[in-house]
Amino acid sequence: MPFYEKGPVRIHYTEMGSGFPLMIIPGGGLNSTIAGLDVKPGHPFNAQKEFSNAFRCIVADIRNANAGKTTGPLDIERTWDAITDDHVALMDHLGIQKFMVLGYCIGQPLIWNLIKRVGDRVVAAVLTQPSGHRPELPTQFYDNNMKGWGAEFVKKRPEYTMDHVSQYLTNMYTKKADFVFTVDRDFVRNCKTPILVAPDDSPPHPYKVAMEVAMLSPNSQVTLYPWKVSPETVPHAVRHIRMFLEANRPAMAMRRVLSVGIPPIVAVVRSNSASAPTSDAR
Repeated sequence: MPFYEKGPVRIHYTEMGSGFPLMIIPGGGLNSTIAGLDVKPGHPFNAQKEFSNAFRCIVADIRNANAGKTTGPLDIERTWDAITDDHVALMDHLGIQKFMVLGYCIGQPLIWNLIKRVGDRVVAAVLTQPSGHRPELPTQFYDNNMKGWGAEFVKKRPEYTMDHVSQYLTNMYTKKADFVFTVDRDFVRNCKTPILVAPDDSPPHPYKVAMEVAMLSPNSQVTLYPWKVSPETVPHAVRHIRMFLEANRPAMAMRRVLSVGIPPIVAVVRSNSASAPTSDAR
């Protein structure tokens, strides 16, 4: 698998398939890695393998994941933005201007940060079992990452201490303990990017937040729920995701515009609502 280096950051990534670019952000929190896509039940399906027959799928290890190979400074002040820097830099390196993005878990705050930072480049987004703030468990992300990521990280990177990790996680999660961490509700309410939400309901993936995102976003859809309950239901959600991605792929969207002779924005919205038999939350 190739690497891309930019300054002190070394990004480990992989590509599979051809067609319109689809960035995939694996779950696993700060231990998000390419290899993690094959780990169940954390990833009910491997999006790179599922969609590489129709899209150019790009996946990278998140910066400083313990089992990953992407490395760089621990940016205590620019926690989310430093990771987004890596995603944008990789797309630039690959010569990709516009792309779609699918993210599991930590992918939700990172996708919203991408849309905030380079929204003109993100054509559509899929939020799969998205993470978010749960008021009844206000410190869960801090606590889980101190134990499950930070302790191992400082062993590998002795220039950092657990105090550095604590500051990093405080700025990333504790000081931004609301909603999806990286944007507020007004941002989602005013976002015109097509969004598909595949909800979950576990401690780090609150159903309430997922559905609030779906209801606030003016161009959103929601998959079947619950969709992870059995091997028989997962393919229904995967099919909806595929239909959503295909409907919002620029060439397909433009063909639909030309075929019905209506403004592009209307055509995209209609194609979204017609792309799957499940509920359309607007």
